[in-house]
Amino acid sequence: QEYLVESGGGSVQSGGSLALSCISSVDTNKLYSMGWWRQAPGSQREGVATISNEGRTHYADFVKGRFTISRDNSKNALYLQMHNLQPDDTATYYCAAAPGGRAWSFSSGDGMDYWGKGTLVTISS
Repeated sequence: QEYLVESGGGSVQSGGSLALSCISSVDTNKLYSMGWWRQAPGSQREGVATISNEGRTHYADFVKGRFTISRDNSKNALYLQMHNLQPDDTATYYCAAAPGGRAWSFSSGDGMDYWGKGTLVTISS
């Protein structure tokens, strides 16, 4: 069963913007932690941004000032607004979530309970 479904990926030129969405079939009020991870070809998965149910956010240094994470529990949704995209941002972006009390790694996402299948973001120079 797909608990998380991402959308919004695509191809844009350097400097462009994209907005990713993730819709959950699980009540996100029960998912304390939600976030975005990405994986480029030949690279390990890396953390992009996370947000708690209280709205506390955390960003990877390489996206600070360019990406904004948000969530809307009334819609069971997670979002990622991405601006000033660069070729290094090219990757498959994954939505992930976990209920409270879970121990998980921001860098790898290990420990998150639910994962989407990903949406591809391609940035051309």
